[in-house]
Amino acid sequence: MIQLAHRLDLIKPSSSLAAMTRAKALIAAGVDVCNLTAGEPEFATPLHIVEAAYAALLGGETKYTSVDGTMALKRAICEKFRRENGLEFDPEQISVGAGAKQVLYNVLTCTINDGDEVVIPAPYWVSYPDIVRLNGGKPVFIKPQAGQNFKITPAQLAAAITPRTKWLLINSPNNPSGAVYSARELRAIGEVLEDAPHVGVITDDVYEYLVYDDARFTTFAQANPRLAHRTVTVNSVSKAFAMTGWRLGYAGAPAPLIKEMAKLQSQTSGNPAAVTQAAAVAALQGPRAFVADWNRQYQERRDAIVSRLDGKHGLRCPSPQGAFFAYVSCDAVMGMTTPGGRRIDTDDDFVMFLLNDHLVASVQGSAYGISPAFRLSFAASLNVIEKACDRILLACSTLSRG
Repeated sequence: MIQLAHRLDLIKPSSSLAAMTRAKALIAAGVDVCNLTAGEPEFATPLHIVEAAYAALLGGETKYTSVDGTMALKRAICEKFRRENGLEFDPEQISVGAGAKQVLYNVLTCTINDGDEVVIPAPYWVSYPDIVRLNGGKPVFIKPQAGQNFKITPAQLAAAITPRTKWLLINSPNNPSGAVYSARELRAIGEVLEDAPHVGVITDDVYEYLVYDDARFTTFAQANPRLAHRTVTVNSVSKAFAMTGWRLGYAGAPAPLIKEMAKLQSQTSGNPAAVTQAAAVAALQGPRAFVADWNRQYQERRDAIVSRLDGKHGLRCPSPQGAFFAYVSCDAVMGMTTPGGRRIDTDDDFVMFLLNDHLVASVQGSAYGISPAFRLSFAASLNVIEKACDRILLACSTLSRG
């Protein structure tokens, strides 16, 4: 019998991917499930990007490339950082991988030693803690208090830092809460880190373009240029350009770290797909008119979820400023009983009740570090969202005390 590595006991499968897989299996079986699990746009990849990929295929761009990205793509990324974020990078400071998840994994694998700590504000993307643990590190969570709009304070950060802290890992706009840190808030966090020179910052910016109302995106190094030398800025083409399946993420960081990440990638995956890299160049250099139209539709869908759910049956649904997720508190239904006699004690229980009894697929808050809550994606169509909200309210109406 094959003996598995003990390190696998440190992690668990991605809860969001498991929820999406469960929903897709039911849909494939012909069940009318409202699937609000997926963190990906329902829109098709813009045509000019697809055409660039087709041209690359016809042009023979089907071979190995440099292990961490073609020079054409690295230059396009440098220009993107300069044009949109005010950050100056050279190509040797850029790493390209098969999605932002691989890039984040590479950063942490190349920097974490046993016992090193990574400060992670909650709620957090499900993969952060497990990547840290798999590399021998210790995730240290900060949970914002009520009224903080899911954002940590400088005082909370200062209290979490120890001599073993290696990184602060911050995600704005945030998955799952949609919280967006302002430039002023990022500068306040930067002031704390000025006094902690052993701590670096990894900033996950994959939802950069998805902001609403009066929110404005600022990346950490842009707000704190004096800390740029210990900041890793991670991004991808997945969310902004509806390219989740293309698998392309990238980072800008100090050249010595980028060199080590390339060494690691040379012994794991090798280069990202050549055709995807060609498509990413077109995405980063091409027209952006579709972004405003997509965001208008996302905002309409967000408003539908918030208006339908917030305050109903005790549910609380703050209006997210970014990304395409609503993070709904279901504390009011804890301890209630379903018509079938099952007690709802956790958000896992509630999410399974919604799926099994009312055919709404969501993701439990326990996966993101703040419970009881559940995440709904408003990247789905407005029709699916409205139907899902009706079903959620019906589900809540059937619960009883005792």
